[in-house]
Amino acid sequence: MTSAAMARLPQPIEAGPSPPRIALVDVARGAALVAMFVYHFAWDLSFFRLITTDIVAHAGWRWFAHGIAGSFLALVGASLVLATRGGFDRAGYLRRLALVAGAAALVTAGTYFFMPDAYVFFGILHHIAVASVLALPFLMLPTLAVAGGAITAFALPALVGHPLLDADLLLWLGLSDRPIRSGDFVPLFPWFGCVLGGIVAARAALALIGEDKLAAIGAGSRPAALLATMGRHSLPIDLVHQPLFIALLSAWIWLFPAAVHRGPLVGDPQTRPFVEACVRTCISNGQEPDLCREACACTADRLKSDNLWSQALSGQLSTTERARVGEIARICTRGE
Repeated sequence: MTSAAMARLPQPIEAGPSPPRIALVDVARGAALVAMFVYHFAWDLSFFRLITTDIVAHAGWRWFAHGIAGSFLALVGASLVLATRGGFDRAGYLRRLALVAGAAALVTAGTYFFMPDAYVFFGILHHIAVASVLALPFLMLPTLAVAGGAITAFALPALVGHPLLDADLLLWLGLSDRPIRSGDFVPLFPWFGCVLGGIVAARAALALIGEDKLAAIGAGSRPAALLATMGRHSLPIDLVHQPLFIALLSAWIWLFPAAVHRGPLVGDPQTRPFVEACVRTCISNGQEPDLCREACACTADRLKSDNLWSQALSGQLSTTERARVGEIARICTRGE
């Protein structure tokens, strides 16, 4: 390794004053937590059928969830840059890594117990733990190289594909064509690009604005101070909020069972045209209208539950996915 590369390595922290904390990052993390609360509460309302909107199938909610995940991961990269600008606190880093990895394991165990068919095997916390390790070498690289790595990470799923990548143990990479059923799936690619993008953004902010000016941007107002406090304690908040939401909604359903919606959920605005076109085609083939309506609604629901809905609407289905769509149509037609 050259002397220039050695100079870029985060060095162990020595005794002395630590760099000032950038409150703006804590505020941003707290704001991301609030957005996550909104999405998860809406998801829970949909899951318990307390609202008529299918949050998972709705395009707007799906992009909202993607924005939240991207924000958290970009903050991981930015935090690594800020945390190592005064040296590398190995003990603190390992302690934080162990906490995140342990929390990810709890999420997997909990979701496997409650929904074994769609448990979280590689969600946002799993990604943060893995990315926190994989991003360390990028802290030694020039910013342009890190930006190139981010672009590569974003593009990789469209460029790489092989049947071997469909193996269960490799699904977390995000390079498989297999449909994934999981309550929260944030694969390594393309999402690692957000982490690397956070490194680039933090370096740019330090260079263009300066450390002193960034540190001076405090959490002066009460809302900002609250967000900053939440951002500093994001991990326990992340673990606690969903069990709390579920407990509250379960109690509500117990008290007011009539609040549960019994009819079909309304998902993406294109759901109704899809079902209506399917019914027209079915009737034109000589089938009974009631049977057609049931079969087409069943097909739409199963496409959503198998995470094939958006691909089916856009026509961007892999060979495996097209076979699965055909199987779903046959199952729904038979009324299984």
